[in-house]
Amino acid sequence: MYKINSYLISLLLLITGQFAFAQLPMGVPSLAPMLKTVTPAVVNISSSSRSSVSNPLFNDPFFRHFFDLPDVKEKKEQSRGSGVIINARAGYVLTNNHVIAKATEIAVTLRDGRKFTAKLIGADPETDIALLKIPAQNLTAVPLANSDRLEVGDFVVAIGNPFGLGQTVTSGIVSALGRTGLGIEGYEDFIQTDASINPGNSGGALVNLRGKLVGINTAILAPNGNSVGIGFAIPSNMVNKVIKHLVKFGEVRRGSLGIHIQELTPQLARAFGTNGKKGGVIAKVLPGSPASKAGLRSSDVIIAINNKPVKSASDIRNSVGLLTIGERVKIKVIRKRRTYNFTAVIADDRVQGSTIHKYLQGLLLKNTSKGIKVVKVMKNTAAWKIGFLKGDFISGFNGKQIKEISELTRMFKYYNPRSLQVQRDNRLLSVQLK
Repeated sequence: MYKINSYLISLLLLITGQFAFAQLPMGVPSLAPMLKTVTPAVVNISSSSRSSVSNPLFNDPFFRHFFDLPDVKEKKEQSRGSGVIINARAGYVLTNNHVIAKATEIAVTLRDGRKFTAKLIGADPETDIALLKIPAQNLTAVPLANSDRLEVGDFVVAIGNPFGLGQTVTSGIVSALGRTGLGIEGYEDFIQTDASINPGNSGGALVNLRGKLVGINTAILAPNGNSVGIGFAIPSNMVNKVIKHLVKFGEVRRGSLGIHIQELTPQLARAFGTNGKKGGVIAKVLPGSPASKAGLRSSDVIIAINNKPVKSASDIRNSVGLLTIGERVKIKVIRKRRTYNFTAVIADDRVQGSTIHKYLQGLLLKNTSKGIKVVKVMKNTAAWKIGFLKGDFISGFNGKQIKEISELTRMFKYYNPRSLQVQRDNRLLSVQLK
């Protein structure tokens, strides 16, 4: 058996560009030089929130509204996680939305011990990304890599604050790419890694061996509550697109193409003659939608968006879901074994509740994969006084399940009396309307 010393291994890594910061003290390769440039940009985040502690019925604003009950008592809760400085000049810190969700106070502690109260610039629960800002000088930021260039087998390093121990570094490889269908987030395109990720790592950095950010650690598969070597990170390219929305609007203002997509199964691929190309099948085109106006039809197979090949229905959904309202999008499809190109303009599919019924005045509603989402509730409006909250999902009308705003509008037009079923976190609430 041939013996290869550590110097030759490191030299090979240097030549291939896999180990850009390698130094060889005593002939031993080390990640330390790279980590010295990155770890100052990884921070600890602690957030405080308040929650109700009384009878569950009293916690329901709909119930309190109709029975004129007093406000409930609250208790203070703490949560911890990690974050990454991505813009030193602006003081921008990236983390997971679930780390700071419902927080009334957010504190960011740097590796040098400095502590700052952070301002929330914006958050997107659908991708689990949040952007904070701290009033600090002399910060170190991690540059974003192009996560599309990642390959299974690439070495990566996870940095975060597991179990509140303080900054911890683990290493591994990219185990898989494009993981979807896990039910963790609304939009999923995860990097899977065996670099150890544990509770408290959420929002931390996943970097390549050049010290560039390839992902934000967000979840683990833990059958027994512990890490089993399967962790997931949000790719940096998805993060970058979300950040642009958050900086500009404080939220992701997703538009709509107006299509329902299904997976391209092997049977459908043979029927539609896709010649081995991957993509997703248009199951339905909504009347009057951007897709309809562009000329798309049901049974079209989408194989590329903005000149980038798509691999699945989830890939299409992720691509469209991060486009901005008014943006022009190029769509390549296979129709009856021939290839066609179309251009559509992404539309705003949010609807003011007042156009449906006076008691919904003050609501901004949007169709999502989970149902009709309450995007915004304006203060001192009819909906606000009834008790609707941002993030609620209207899931039923008079006990019948509904999934789209058009169904809700139709129900209000033809049925009276009216009751709405509202999904809030893990509870199903009901509100009666005249």
